[in-house]
Amino acid sequence: MTCLAAARWRVLERAGWDVNGNGLTGAPRIPVFVGAERHDTVDMGLRLLGLGAPITVDVDSQGRILPDALEDALAHGSAGDGPAIVCLQAGNVHSGAFDPFSESIAVAREHGAWVHVDGAFGLWAAASPATRHLMAGAEQADSWGTDAHKNLNVPYDCGIVACRDVPALRTALGMHGDYLIHDPLGDHGPGDPFEKVHELSRRARGVPVWAALRSLGRTGVDHLVSGLVANARELARRIGALPGAEVLNDVVFSQVCLAFGSDARTQAVADWLVADGRAWMTGSPWRDHTVLRISVANWSTDARDVEASVAAVRAALAATEGL
Repeated sequence: MTCLAAARWRVLERAGWDVNGNGLTGAPRIPVFVGAERHDTVDMGLRLLGLGAPITVDVDSQGRILPDALEDALAHGSAGDGPAIVCLQAGNVHSGAFDPFSESIAVAREHGAWVHVDGAFGLWAAASPATRHLMAGAEQADSWGTDAHKNLNVPYDCGIVACRDVPALRTALGMHGDYLIHDPLGDHGPGDPFEKVHELSRRARGVPVWAALRSLGRTGVDHLVSGLVANARELARRIGALPGAEVLNDVVFSQVCLAFGSDARTQAVADWLVADGRAWMTGSPWRDHTVLRISVANWSTDARDVEASVAAVRAALAATEGL
């Protein structure tokens, strides 16, 4: 929502409209283009910002946005050179797939669109040489968002925003009070957190994030991310080898989606696992079918946890045989 607020301000400013002064009534329409498998938080942010429902763009079998479809949507879904926003994804919530950033951003740039990358967990791929290629081209975007709680395992509400256009961010979300101490460098300084987000009263979320990064260091974060990916791939390999199991996604990052024949049995396996409690895997709908979704995100997951998880799925399959 923070990045989309900055995007809203900037694209309207380019169109000659002051949204801070005039609001949205009478403003040029801002079409927002998203992949068909974006996370629902994108839609929620758009609703809160008064931008309405986005325009969905076709994706491939892994949920990656199709650049040709994005080109077609931008050509037919926006008013000429008017304001537009494109939201791309680093890490599909089911498959873990990454949008083709270089091609998609090049298409968006041709139409003058602001590009935001939703990388709730996938943005961390850039921290490891083993997965950095998944983020190729994403640096060309205008803004990025990720969560520290997913891979760094810090408190749950530690979100991170990076925005190339700092004046847009601070103009869209900043506020001033005479009793507050402000950055002496003004708009050219780093600013206070309350000048760049929609919350004024908030704890110092940056402290646990800094502490985790400081204690791990660059090498530690690399090992953490690559370890999560290795565990996900091992789970996919081991569970996929069980009779009746099928891995549905290309395991490029930390997500694994599985099916066990019918939707009914897959849901029964998921329910059995939740009730059993040895491993936390849940059922989810993906591409019109029920899947068992695994998201490897905890720093403490090791080979013993992988073994226990495989054993739990094996037991669940035995308990649901015949469904």
